[in-house]
Amino acid sequence: MRTLIKAGLIATMLFTSAAWAQNNSAVGLWKTIDDETGKPKALVRVTEENGALQGKIEKLFRGPNEDQNPTCSACTDSRKNQPIVGMTIVSGLKKDGNEYTGGEILDPAKGKVYKSKATLRDGGQKLEVRGYIGAPMFGRSQVWQREQ
Repeated sequence: MRTLIKAGLIATMLFTSAAWAQNNSAVGLWKTIDDETGKPKALVRVTEENGALQGKIEKLFRGPNEDQNPTCSACTDSRKNQPIVGMTIVSGLKKDGNEYTGGEILDPAKGKVYKSKATLRDGGQKLEVRGYIGAPMFGRSQVWQREQ
């Protein structure tokens, strides 16, 4: 009986530690929220590769009268006319204390690439993502919500 209780406690501790570790990282699935309308725009899967974060669009939330499979017609780099779903829009963010800095973010609607930084909020349930030109004070932020 004691062995069963110990095994249960150990399993609970491992599960809790894994959940805690994941919420202290920006890695995961995030729902982007438009900073102007407050409506969900997309699901972005953030992964880590070689110490840097990258984010790919997995799904777009589009109205019935909108193109359900848009391409990045405004992009000027290799992403020009490529499907937005599956596109990497965040790259190069590296952990710097409580923030992720030194990255870039693409606004597919405008085709523009901005410098970016991100900060976890609310115990890792929200990610404040800022795109800017020059200095962070010259930009705008979105708060993304963790999906899983």
